[in-house]
Amino acid sequence: MADDAALAEYEQLKTEQIARIGFRDNLIYVTLVAIAGTLTVTHAARSHGYLLLVPAAAFVLGWTYLANDHMISAIGRYVRDHPALPMLWETAHASDGRRRSRKAIQLAVDLTVFCGSALAALVAFWAAPHPPVILVVASAAEAAATGLLAWQFTAYALGSTRTAGN
Repeated sequence: MADDAALAEYEQLKTEQIARIGFRDNLIYVTLVAIAGTLTVTHAARSHGYLLLVPAAAFVLGWTYLANDHMISAIGRYVRDHPALPMLWETAHASDGRRRSRKAIQLAVDLTVFCGSALAALVAFWAAPHPPVILVVASAAEAAATGLLAWQFTAYALGSTRTAGN
């Protein structure tokens, strides 16, 4: 009976994990579409102020990506750490010799998509002639938010690598 409960729990956790993985992975595509749309609007309107939509969207989508990634990893750790759920795939996957390099490359991709795009939009905005003061203030807040997001991505990637034993 305990084995049935453990298996049911495992199946429920894996279902949630799979759903979160799909949602998380689609956030990269949504971010790229949001950036392309913003650049299109910026070009059509000939107003650099619209560039400030990129850091805002990148922050919200990046934070959502990071929160889902955290829950995906937490589910994996929970399954690995509970002897009532001895699933070999969970431990084999976490102990892969290339995990560290995959995590580093994924961090670079995440930082580029969510933070690099925001920073590029901010630099383009700051380079525009005569931006309104209120938008300069908003851009400074977005720069700080982008720095916070970059720090969170990096801290999480380094922390999750250490807790996985790599």
